Amino acid sequence: MTVTTQTRTEVGAAWNRPRRFRTQPLVIVAYLLLGAGIVIMMFPILWMVLSAFKDAREIFGFNFWPKTWTLENFREVLFDTDFPRWFLNSLIVAVATTTSVLFFCSLVGYTLTRLRFPGRNIVFVLILSTLMIPTEMLVIPWFVMSSEFGWINTYWGIAFPGLIPAFGVFLMRQFFETLPRDLFDAARVDGMNEFGLFWYIGLPLVRPALAALGIFAFIGNWNAFLWPLIISKSAEMRTVPVGVALFSGEAGTAWNLIMATNAMAIIPVLIVFFIFQKQIIEGVVLTGTKG
Repeated sequence: MTVTTQTRTEVGAAWNRPRRFRTQPLVIVAYLLLGAGIVIMMFPILWMVLSAFKDAREIFGFNFWPKTWTLENFREVLFDTDFPRWFLNSLIVAVATTTSVLFFCSLVGYTLTRLRFPGRNIVFVLILSTLMIPTEMLVIPWFVMSSEFGWINTYWGIAFPGLIPAFGVFLMRQFFETLPRDLFDAARVDGMNEFGLFWYIGLPLVRPALAALGIFAFIGNWNAFLWPLIISKSAEMRTVPVGVALFSGEAGTAWNLIMATNAMAIIPVLIVFFIFQKQIIEGVVLTGTKG
């Protein structure tokens, strides 16, 4: 019996040895390809950040690292342009829309899964159908409505298209659909009202979806360009993407200042990514598997 077991062990080791040898080159190739992809993706960002620390004469050189590090570009952008106001505008809009998305999209998703009412599926189909409409086709109705209600050049006018996106409703509805109904029925028998069921039972159970949706909503609204460009009429109401784009045209060949504005514009996105990168990855995986 011992000989048989030892023989099997040796055979298994001999079988695994060539398999490891065969897979090792594939692992090396995979790491090389990933490393090359990282270099290709990160090189423009690193070039932009390092160029923000160069002076106006060195910016046109081909050296990668600055010979003389300077913070004058950042000082000029912060104190001689409206960048701080653009940054504040984007922060207000992104935080407000993200808060609205998390609350209302989850509330609508809960309503579509836990409440029984006539036409519930029709409502859900109508919400999904809005995803098929390109944003460019909605710009004119949005602008006409904003003009009628006096929302042009206001925070509300910039923010309202992203307050309750259809994708957020779809995502939260799919997650609420996976929750056990017995848990809600038991709490309902104990006397808890529907909003209590949503707030105290439903939301804690869909926390991964909320984290992913909040991150996507913040980054999406922070990077929004087309609608803020149309609705903001004054320099004081520009958001960061709009302000940086227009500043790039106004600055002309002052690439050191342009690089400094772009470097500061990506700071919130980088902070959100590095803090919540685990939730971002989980959200991408979950949005592809839930449903």
